[in-house]
Amino acid sequence: MMTFPVIASTHNPALAAELTLAINQKTKPLASLGRLESLAHQIGLIQRTCTPVLSESCIFIFAGDHGVVAEGVSAFPQEVTWQMVENFLAGGAAINVFAQQNKMALAIIDAGVNHDFGVRQGLHDLKIAHGTANFAQAAAMSQTQCQQALQNGMNLLRDFKGQLVGFGEMGIGNTTSAAALMHAVTGLDIALCVGAGTGLDATGIAHKQSVIESAVGLHGQQDDALTILACYGGFEIATMVGAMLAAAERGKILLIDGFIVTSALLIAAKIAPNIVDYCIFAHQSDESGHAKMLDFLGVKPLLKLDLRLGEGTGSALAYPLVQAAVNFLNQMATFASASVSEKEVLV
Repeated sequence: MMTFPVIASTHNPALAAELTLAINQKTKPLASLGRLESLAHQIGLIQRTCTPVLSESCIFIFAGDHGVVAEGVSAFPQEVTWQMVENFLAGGAAINVFAQQNKMALAIIDAGVNHDFGVRQGLHDLKIAHGTANFAQAAAMSQTQCQQALQNGMNLLRDFKGQLVGFGEMGIGNTTSAAALMHAVTGLDIALCVGAGTGLDATGIAHKQSVIESAVGLHGQQDDALTILACYGGFEIATMVGAMLAAAERGKILLIDGFIVTSALLIAAKIAPNIVDYCIFAHQSDESGHAKMLDFLGVKPLLKLDLRLGEGTGSALAYPLVQAAVNFLNQMATFASASVSEKEVLV
């Protein structure tokens, strides 16, 4: 039996009241900073303080290949996975641009890419295998492989010193995996979970749906989180689940990207429901199904920019809002300190 991190709830009525008072005393009308106020409140609860800090924030990009690509579910060939990892390492991808813009570090993780990179600066070699099995024909991974990927992810975060972990991914075929995971966890119809991914047309989407339907018929309805993950997941998704659990256990802020990253969170939340307390949802992806994932979790994203690139790009773009929430809480004057009159109470 695998042992998972114990994740404490951030529920703390006394601190919540202190944070509300601190926010309300700033030189502004009540609630006039809108979502930034609830964001500052959440971050304070995560860090258990009225003076939260952000330092050494990093986006972790988890990469892996998927055997289900053999079923023709992607508009791009599988070799794009390793080619994009090379692009990340060379600094040429969208996530590189956005992370550099916001002074965020990047960590690239080979969790199961069908390519041998050798020892490379900036690349963490946590490869389980050269891609998963085709889940339309058999379980994507064995229970042993699934548990090893989870453990790899937990170990990855063991020595991370920063306060915020952004999550991104790369893996041709992983929207098919994510849609299958979404169906298995939420119980929503498969048709509501399947989208265009890398750019499928209506015929391609219908084929992807039929592949997942056949796979569900093969594997049956499952309820255990690890069984679901082993049946349909990718090595990058499983490693990400472990990293999420370890990050939350250590009191980190989890910045959640789009459809695939949220599918990993669905599994993590099934294992440890309190993990959602630590999550900031960067954006609502344009990938069909992501809005329903967020609804299932009962959360609201910060942005809606019609993104569907992945890589952690939404996390990087949302990061300045997280900074703004922390900065106003720490740096903005209070009515008393600025000698500004508060709102009058009318009798």
